[in-house]
Amino acid sequence: MFVQKGGETSVIYHKNRESFLDVCHGVFGRKVIKSHVKEINAANVVQELGKALVVHWQNRREIDYLYHYMNGNQPILYREKQVRPEIKNNVVENHALEIVRFMMAQSFGEPVQYVSVDKDEAKTQEIDKLNKMMKSIDKPYYDIQIGEWQSNVGTAYRYNWSNAMANIGLGECPVGIDTPDPRYNFVVYSSEFGSRPLMSVTQAKDDMNENVYYCSTPKQVYYIKNSKIIPEKSAPNGYGRIMLVEFPNNVRRLSDIEIVITMLDAVNGMQSNRMDGIDQFVQAFMKFVNCEINEDDFLRMCQLGAIKIKSQQGVQADVDMISNELNQEQTQVAKDDLYKNILIIEGMPNREQNTGGDTGQAVYLRNGWDFAEQRAKIDEPVIIKSEKEALKNVLMILRTKQLISSGLKINDIDVKITRNKTDNMLVKAQALIYLLEKGIHPKIAIKTCDLWGDPEKVYVQSKPYLDALYKTAQEMQAEEERKSAQSLELLKTQSKNPPKGGE
Repeated sequence: MFVQKGGETSVIYHKNRESFLDVCHGVFGRKVIKSHVKEINAANVVQELGKALVVHWQNRREIDYLYHYMNGNQPILYREKQVRPEIKNNVVENHALEIVRFMMAQSFGEPVQYVSVDKDEAKTQEIDKLNKMMKSIDKPYYDIQIGEWQSNVGTAYRYNWSNAMANIGLGECPVGIDTPDPRYNFVVYSSEFGSRPLMSVTQAKDDMNENVYYCSTPKQVYYIKNSKIIPEKSAPNGYGRIMLVEFPNNVRRLSDIEIVITMLDAVNGMQSNRMDGIDQFVQAFMKFVNCEINEDDFLRMCQLGAIKIKSQQGVQADVDMISNELNQEQTQVAKDDLYKNILIIEGMPNREQNTGGDTGQAVYLRNGWDFAEQRAKIDEPVIIKSEKEALKNVLMILRTKQLISSGLKINDIDVKITRNKTDNMLVKAQALIYLLEKGIHPKIAIKTCDLWGDPEKVYVQSKPYLDALYKTAQEMQAEEERKSAQSLELLKTQSKNPPKGGE
């Protein structure tokens, strides 16, 4: 609902009355906005914006629905009940929030870290510096926001910019970071192979509370209002890149909620009807057989809790309750089946209790944690691809300010997503020892065992100790040659100065 106040229109509340199927018209997943032009420029930007907005407005309607759905605004709250409407319990079991929080924890429960691809010590130091900069701008906080938007609505965005207000002397990073609302931001891609981004669009309000659009191409930022470019507010794109990067939840941009949303609605309906059944049993109608009672007598009976009736000759009088209790056990079985299938579809572990003979690994496999891990790994490449696109923007800003080596390229950096660091910690530690003893490079061994959220920092800090414990083949050969040389020198000395007789 909207309210007009002082020339300004604002939303005061939102109601998800209809089902999501009616909102998306059976087309699930957010639609990718594409253009057939080679380049977007001043000659066609207004036309391309108009085409893109048609698709974006439908996406925004779906995003807005899912956003409020996760927050508890679900259709069950607005249901209409025809029979005994005075007994109406609208219960929301917000499993949508449960799903989103679990998916966020799977991918972003630990900070996303950058690690070195090779064993170049100089590049390792630069990447460690990069991780420190990302920590200084609280990147994990914005990663969590991305994870929530991804899981909730199917897509998310990150925006980086050069922060001139940062105090480098105090250790502040001169790179700004934000997670803009996907309802007011989107990217237009080329329809050619590779789907390169042609333009990013941000919707905002001007001083007159009217919609304006910032359309950023690699060459220019256009300020558009009322389908016209405003030249004095447009400017060249000093970055030479599109700084808004999309982080889709998956290739189809499906929300984790919408794939089970009909089942979530069914659970809400079932629980609400159960509560209605209990109330209707407690507040059952009274049945008077062969006896009459007026309103005053009935109200007095309700206060006293008793009634006196008199049967006529040959006619039996009776007072009874009209009740038919809902079978709660069968209802619970049906509800549990729905919830179990929701977990299976989402790839989430169940909440079954452990049996006496189960080991930790057996529970991990049986209760679905292993399956949840495999499902999360499927989503990792999608996150990593977007993360690298955003990292290109960050590296460009840092190189311009000469805060990072120009020799550090995007292909020198890998993205590390860590989960379950302490699960099977003893097994992971034993694996680390085994890898090191078999001659695997310490950096590779530390990354492989998955014990630490920042393996790059662990390697840098542990290097002096690792060098003392584990030597390379060249170092071992040099050590052998040194010992051989010492032995040979000792033999020569002894031959020149043989021991005297009797000694």
